[in-house]
Amino acid sequence: MTSQASRMEESLLTVQDLKIRIQMDNGEMKAVDGVDFEIKKGKTLGLVGESGCGKSLTSRAIISINPKECETSGQIVYHSASEKSTQPVNLLSLNPRSKQIRSIRGRKIAMIFQEPMTAFSPMYTIGNQIMEAILTHRTKDKKEAKQIALEMLSKVGISDQEKRFDQYPHEFSGGMRQRAMISMALSCNPELLIADEPTTALDVTIQAQVLELMKSLQKEFGMAILLVTHDLGIIAEMCDEVAVMYLGKIVEQSTVDEIFYNPKHPYTKGLLNSMPKLGGNKHKRLESIEGTVPIAINMPPMCGFYDRCKDRIDGVCNMQAVPKTQVGDNHMVRCFLYTDKGGGK
Repeated sequence: MTSQASRMEESLLTVQDLKIRIQMDNGEMKAVDGVDFEIKKGKTLGLVGESGCGKSLTSRAIISINPKECETSGQIVYHSASEKSTQPVNLLSLNPRSKQIRSIRGRKIAMIFQEPMTAFSPMYTIGNQIMEAILTHRTKDKKEAKQIALEMLSKVGISDQEKRFDQYPHEFSGGMRQRAMISMALSCNPELLIADEPTTALDVTIQAQVLELMKSLQKEFGMAILLVTHDLGIIAEMCDEVAVMYLGKIVEQSTVDEIFYNPKHPYTKGLLNSMPKLGGNKHKRLESIEGTVPIAINMPPMCGFYDRCKDRIDGVCNMQAVPKTQVGDNHMVRCFLYTDKGGGK
C-alpha cells in the first residue's frame, strides 16, 4: 500500500480551500479565507484562535448550518469510517436540506454547541429532544429510543435519569445542560464530534469533568473530535494536532507537542507567551499581543497579522499574500520569516 493510500485510509474529513464570504454594506468580508486541514479517524484536532477569526463558521460549514448569507466554496470531503463501500462525498456539494446531508448531520457528524441553553428548545423536555435525534437516525421504536436516551444520560454522569428525562432545559444547571448536549450528540454514535467551545460557560471544576467525559467517550466510541476553542490549556490536554487560526486563515498547523515546544508563527508565540506558567514569576506581568484584530472587509493581499507583529518585514508582509511553508514533518506555517524573503529561518 502506498503512503498516499494509507493516508487516505486514516482520513475521516478533509477540508480543502474552504472560503466563506459575507456581503456587507461596506464591502465583502472574507470570514474564512482558504482553510485546509484534515481530521483523522479516532484523533482530536484543535482549532484555536481569538474570537472572530472564523472558527465557528468553519466548523458549522462542515454540517451546512451557516446562515444563508454565507457564500461558501471549496471542498469538505467526508470519508465514512463505518461504511467501507461508501465513496468519499464533498459535503459542500450537497443541498443543506437534502436527505443525504441529513443522514450525515447528527448521525455521522454531530455537534456540541457553545451555549446549550440556546441550543436546546425551552418548549420541550430534555428527554424529548434527545429522543428526537434517536428516532430520526437510529430507530422508530419510541420505547427503544427512550431506553437509549436514558442510557446516554447515565453515560454522561447525570443521575436519576428518569426524573431528568422529563425536565426542561431551565431546570438543569449549566454543567448538566452541557452533559445533556453531549448525550444528545453521542446518542447516534457519530464518527466525528464537533465541539464548539464546549466549556466556555462552565466553571473550572465542571470544565475538567466535561473534558474528561469527552476523552472517555471518545475512547469508548472510537470517534474523532474537532475541538474549537480559544483556550490553549484545553488544547494541550485534549488534542493530537492543532491548527492555529487568525483572520480566517490557518497560520500554523502541526502536532500539539510541536506547536507548544517549537512554535514558529509570531501569532502562535504570542498566544503561548500570554499563558500563565506553573512555577513562573508571579510578580511578572503576562505578555499580551498588542493591537486588535483587523476587520476582514476588503482586505488587500497581505499578512493579516502585519500591524500586530514585532517581526514584520516592511515592504514584504504588507504587500502580498503569505504562502504556506513546510518547516518540518507535518508542520506548516504561513509566514514570510520562513521563506527566502525573510531569511528562511
